[in-house]
Amino acid sequence: MLEGAAPSSMPGFIKPQLATLRSKVPLGEQWLHEIKYDGYRLQVHRNNGRVTIYTRNGLDWTKRFSLIAGAFDIPVERAIFDGEVVVIKDGRTNFSELQAALAIGRQDQMVFYAFDLLYLDGFDLRASPQIERKRILKLLFDETNLKRPALYSDHLITDGKEMFAHACKLGWEGIVSKNADAPYRSDRNEGWLKVKCVQKGKFPVIGFVKDPSGVAALYLGKREGEELVYMGKVGTGWSRTVSSQIRKNLNTVITPKSKLTKPVRKPKATWVEPKFTADIEYRDITSEGLLRGSSFKGLLKRD
Repeated sequence: MLEGAAPSSMPGFIKPQLATLRSKVPLGEQWLHEIKYDGYRLQVHRNNGRVTIYTRNGLDWTKRFSLIAGAFDIPVERAIFDGEVVVIKDGRTNFSELQAALAIGRQDQMVFYAFDLLYLDGFDLRASPQIERKRILKLLFDETNLKRPALYSDHLITDGKEMFAHACKLGWEGIVSKNADAPYRSDRNEGWLKVKCVQKGKFPVIGFVKDPSGVAALYLGKREGEELVYMGKVGTGWSRTVSSQIRKNLNTVITPKSKLTKPVRKPKATWVEPKFTADIEYRDITSEGLLRGSSFKGLLKRD
């Protein structure tokens, strides 16, 4: 009998466990380290031959993921899998590509990574240790011959800092560290910790949106040879005082028209000469070439 497993009828949708953001990877052999996927959280229920797929908020999206549902045609009566659906591009998960695939119904591009097992054939496993749930999950994948688009999400019990550095070097979003002895809890807690890779860059400020005392957002560009292309906007990362100072600086370089090579329509924009550069931290660049998850860190005047 698996430690912590409790006889139970098949539950309905289970509110997912969420990871707490940390700036450093936890140390110690009690932590399992997994790649952090940049996708949509899904929960797969198999109940007497019927497969239902729920979103993170409990919506039934089985039809949108019918290929993944079909992969769970396995000799198991009842089971609940927790995981994430992704699209992989250039060797890593890409959220923007997943959104595009969902918009046009390209299910063949999607892969579901299962990283937890919450219920199996009459037993609720949520009180079982994380390491034991992962062990049974892997056995289930091996014994039932589950294959793409359903894949087992492996973990490493290793130097988490080394794994994190490697993940960032390869362009992944980061890692999730899970306490090997912890149960599954439907909230955000310390049992799962996430550490994100952050990318940094300097981008010419091409415009801004006013607020009463400063700026509500900055529009950013990027130089590609002789062209100045649009890179999106940033709206976080400054205090009220800093916002006011940014506004004072940009007021000195206001221009009536955008300096982008290919202008974009932004009715609320006040355009500026690209004389200032913003230091930006961001998570990714979308398939449309725009910054994702951006945060302002500083403003510099170009020479």
